Amino acid sequence: MADIVNLRAARKRKERETATATAAANRAQFGRTKAQKQASEMDAERLDRTLDGAKRDDG
Repeated sequence: MADIVNLRAARKRKERETATATAAANRAQFGRTKAQKQASEMDAERLDRTLDGAKRDDG
């Protein structure tokens, strides 16, 4: 026999799960200190400089 599912409760549960996932993504993206943001920017710039310096000229 099939289980009876309350569609309203299922919809609310799904909305809560998506809201939780969105909140976690926002915390990861925006929940950093200024020093952490600057450190990650400096790392990205250093990586770009390293890659640009390693390029070969095939001219």
